[in-house]
Amino acid sequence: MKKFKVGVLGATGMVGQNYIRLLENHPWFDVVYLAASANSAGMKYSDAVAGRWVMSTLIPENIKDITVEDVANIEKAKNCDFVFSAFEMPDKKLIKETEEKYASMGIPVVSNASANRKIDDVPMLVPEINPDHLDIIKIQQKNHGWDQGEKHGFIVVKPNCSIQSYLTPIYALEQAGYPVVKIFVTTLQAVSGAGYPGVPSLDMIDNIVPYIGGEEEKTETEPLKILGKIINGKFVNKKDLKISATCTRVPVSDGHTAIVNIKFKNKIPNQEQIINIWKNFKSVPQKLDLPFAPIQPIIYKDEENRPQPKKDRDSGKGMAVTIGRLRKCNIFDYKFVALSHNTVRGAAGGGILNAELLVKKGHII
Repeated sequence: MKKFKVGVLGATGMVGQNYIRLLENHPWFDVVYLAASANSAGMKYSDAVAGRWVMSTLIPENIKDITVEDVANIEKAKNCDFVFSAFEMPDKKLIKETEEKYASMGIPVVSNASANRKIDDVPMLVPEINPDHLDIIKIQQKNHGWDQGEKHGFIVVKPNCSIQSYLTPIYALEQAGYPVVKIFVTTLQAVSGAGYPGVPSLDMIDNIVPYIGGEEEKTETEPLKILGKIINGKFVNKKDLKISATCTRVPVSDGHTAIVNIKFKNKIPNQEQIINIWKNFKSVPQKLDLPFAPIQPIIYKDEENRPQPKKDRDSGKGMAVTIGRLRKCNIFDYKFVALSHNTVRGAAGGGILNAELLVKKGHII
């Protein structure tokens, strides 16, 4: 198939660097455009990230000499087939406006940012769960007038990294006929989730921080949109599910862990049934054989001391969810521990999988 010309907005930040690392040698996508703040504009990429390239691999040779553009100068991106948005800034309004400007130019935006997640006509995508939510793209384009001319722009976002570790297992149970109505979850989130340089070392060494700004709200509300439906041209959240979340920061480099207690709506499967549902779960990304799709999206570990971030975060190329310790709960029905790689599945890798699905579904051409 054709190679798509790809841009990365926010290319000098940690998520942008991860996109560049993961997209090296991608079979469908070539990175041809890099944009960041005005401070980096006009510099070679290798100079723009000098002293702050935090990836474990070297900057790809085909990227080093690309000139970084000012993200506000949208005309420079007109040759891109689409862009990944990896903005890292506190001004959510500015992020939202900038992504909309790219879309208005006919450039699809595959975003990691939270600025557009609550918008009624913007799909918040986990490809294994809600690929049908892409049906709203035509409505979004019509609402904004982005369906004019030869190129049609749109915005698709991925959800917060804190829900990646447990929502797909919940969805798998619902698809098997066992809907869940209550979730009590405590997340143990890696320091890389705070970006770079992130949380000061003296706050994290020998410590746990029991608060991450905004995370609990996202963890409690975003799944309701993902599991919701399109009604009358906008998303309507799932009604019969309640989530209570406590989000903590722990001294782990990568890998978000979730301790999850669940209560079923009516039918309660036995432990063997739940594990079999998870082990046999496949969805659209696997059926389409998308390059970044894990062969087995949910991996169950029988060992009593798994999953562990060091041992399990890279499972399925860092794109799988690893679960363990499924057992009866004295208050709800069951409890388990789940893990996902927050900077791969929860960030750039998840965005890449979204883009692959958009290509296969004909939204990016």
